[in-house]
Amino acid sequence: MRRACRTTSLAACLLIPLALAAHGGEGLTLTSPSVMPGRAIPVKFTCQGANVSPQLDWSHAPTATKSFAVIVDDPDAPAGTWVHWVIFNLPSNSTGLPEGASAAEQLADGARNGRNDFKRLGYGGPCPPPGPAHRYYFRLYALDRTLDLPAGASRADVERAMTGHVLAQAELMGTFQR
Repeated sequence: MRRACRTTSLAACLLIPLALAAHGGEGLTLTSPSVMPGRAIPVKFTCQGANVSPQLDWSHAPTATKSFAVIVDDPDAPAGTWVHWVIFNLPSNSTGLPEGASAAEQLADGARNGRNDFKRLGYGGPCPPPGPAHRYYFRLYALDRTLDLPAGASRADVERAMTGHVLAQAELMGTFQR
């Protein structure tokens, strides 16, 4: 049975994994050996360290998945939500991203990096101003298509292209403060 989200609102699509879980289905999962849910993100993955992306692992993707997208953001940034990473068109047979994923426009497997709010391609680690901890959401989307977008696409471009094509979504949240 196909479980594609066909609404015009990406926010409404995000409820799909909850619906699957409510019906006893095993939904898409996102984990990391480096980012523990709700815990502090190690300095290595921030602007105070090596500023490399953490390893991400996923499983239980819907069988109709054609590609994946990952968006990482900080909703606690002073100027509003700050986008740290946009990567899309990850192949349907992929099960994760390695630590220190490439910031190249296009990866060997066809995945493309979008532009983050640092105005660069690839991952930009947590770098909040001094003060309380910020939350960093790593969101994984299983899609029923690849996205016809160039490398350097913005989060808004990727979300617009995903609308109506999200099969499942999973998230992982870590924190960081300076």
